[in-house]
Amino acid sequence: MTIEYLKKASPPQEEIDHATAETVQRLLADIRKNGREAVEKYARDYDGWRGSIVVGEEDFAAASRKLSQGVRDDIAFAHARVRDFAQRQRESLLEFEVELISGLTAGQKLIPVNTAGCYVPGGRYAHAASAIMSVCTAKVAGVRNIVATSPGHEEVGVNPAILHTMKLCGADIVLALGGVQGIAAMAYGLYSPKPADVIVGPGNRFVAEAKRMLFGRIGIDVVAGPTESAIIADETADVNLVAADLAGQAEHGPDSPVWLYTTSRELGLKVMALMPSVIAALPELARNAATAAWRDYGEVVLAGSREELVEISDQYAPEHLQVFARDLGWWLDNLTNYGSLFLGEETTVAYGDKCAGPNHILPTRGAARYSGGLSVGKFIKTVTYQRLTKGASGAVGQVAARISRLEGMEGHARTGDIRLKKYFPQQSFELGTLAGHQH
Repeated sequence: MTIEYLKKASPPQEEIDHATAETVQRLLADIRKNGREAVEKYARDYDGWRGSIVVGEEDFAAASRKLSQGVRDDIAFAHARVRDFAQRQRESLLEFEVELISGLTAGQKLIPVNTAGCYVPGGRYAHAASAIMSVCTAKVAGVRNIVATSPGHEEVGVNPAILHTMKLCGADIVLALGGVQGIAAMAYGLYSPKPADVIVGPGNRFVAEAKRMLFGRIGIDVVAGPTESAIIADETADVNLVAADLAGQAEHGPDSPVWLYTTSRELGLKVMALMPSVIAALPELARNAATAAWRDYGEVVLAGSREELVEISDQYAPEHLQVFARDLGWWLDNLTNYGSLFLGEETTVAYGDKCAGPNHILPTRGAARYSGGLSVGKFIKTVTYQRLTKGASGAVGQVAARISRLEGMEGHARTGDIRLKKYFPQQSFELGTLAGHQH
């Protein structure tokens, strides 16, 4: 494969971030030992929040009153799209029962987790859409108890749009907590009847590290890194749309990669020339983030064919992947590694981020090679069962005994032997010889 980098990322030299891990470990140990006292201390110290940790009904009502009818309508639109898509996902998961041989019945059941924790960021941006993606999806999955949390800031508390959205989506308990303390409170069940079985939702590096450290005790969606977006474009792509979409995703943060893979040198060069002016036109907060992201992490990769673009894209395995090229069906059939795919210029990552329907909590840092994004399946355990008649126990038991002895596991073998003897006392079976004891 022959590729050329018209722009190559040159990220700052990054040292291993021992400090984040050490901080998270210290906070988790303190919270595990001191519970609510430690949580509330960190809420005061880090967010300036001194109010109630558990949000009350009057707080939800007050939050809704602060929003215009137009804002409430937009949130309702987004909620309906995400709910409907999640419902279709749930319907695509099926329970079944099958008779594998005469008398051997096996099946699959889908059981929602009992308690889900949903973290919703509330720092640089107020992520109301993230509340929909996590809380609504858990609700559709059938989770009985949903605990959601977002930072409470000084006298303001949790962002009103986030509170309104959590209530609309069906959160049972909402906490005014951010950071490690928010994750720990859900994991240890400090303000809810039961600890969370699964915790989902994006957050900063401290949130991501807390989820990583607690994984095993709880399930998580993904160990998330900075948001990343890629665009595949051929010579038919609109340069202005490509530049706008790259800049729009770069505003997530100064370390958010944005990549362009193209078969057109002309288009690649035009996009590179246009990016500084597109970024410069953004408001200051977004402009500062996008400037650093494009400068340090932006790449433009030139390839000779669409087959090479597929290979390049699948190597990167981007969180978000847009296609501005001919024959969109071909790309849908051939691309394999991405968190979510956006086909054609009529759509953009922002649509998926906010209100189109598919979930926006997605794998990063190459995890799209083996994982998809958040879905109802994350909140559902696919479990199995089996039931045998005596006849089937005879057929299966002798094979299980022989394989167990082949592996050297005499205890396993004897659980088959005893049933064969009970159900078929007049019959003899070839039950194998324990490994290492052959003559």
